[in-house]
Parts: sequence; C-alpha cells; structure tokens
Amino acid sequence: MPDERASSEQRQFARHLRYQLTDCERLMWRQLRNRGLAGFKFRRQHPWPPYVLDFYCAELRLVVELDGGQHYDDAGLAKDRLRTDYLKRQGLDVLRFSNLDVLQNLDGVMTELLRWVEARPP
Repeated sequence: MPDERASSEQRQFARHLRYQLTDCERLMWRQLRNRGLAGFKFRRQHPWPPYVLDFYCAELRLVVELDGGQHYDDAGLAKDRLRTDYLKRQGLDVLRFSNLDVLQNLDGVMTELLRWVEARPP
C-alpha cells in the first residue's frame, strides 16, 4: 500500500462498494474469491489512496479493473489513463476488462488472467 493510509471515509466507501457490487463485479468475484485463480488471494473494492481498486492481489501486485460504458468516452479514457499510470508508478500491474467481456465471455477473461499469471516470472 502506498505511504498514505486509507482514511476512515475511504475505508467506509470501499466497504459500501463491497455490498453494492455490479453484476459484472459479482460474476468476477465468484471466480476470484477463495483463491479461485491459481491459488492467489484477491480482495474486492480494496482502498489504495486515492483510489478504490475493483480487485487486488497483493502477492502478484495485480489490479483487475472492470470498466463500464462511462470508461470509453474521452473523459473516461483520460481518467483511466491517469489512474493506471499512478498505479504503475506504485509498482502495480493493471489489467482492464470491459463489463461486456465479463458478461459475455467470462471464460475468456479468466483465461487471459491465468495467462498473465503464468507468464509472470517467479
């Protein structure tokens, strides 16, 4: 986690998000929870100031973000670029998937995640 600790407000917001998962987040969480991806532990709606990450694996230093339609206009793309750049500077890898991919091709998304994990150096 970065030097800054999550504020109590941010932790509370992340807790709220955990109980308000979108359908896509719920589907992905069913796959990742209980070490469902190659035995790695993921957290959902994990605070990483100034952001809350959709899914985070500390052991892999991997962030998985699910993007809805608002992420694909110019403003959304610019915001996502800033967020991804910031997280990469923190030493994290970021993988993004569209909500549509998760809803229509969950097996393909999980295959891509597994490929990423297997391609990582030990």
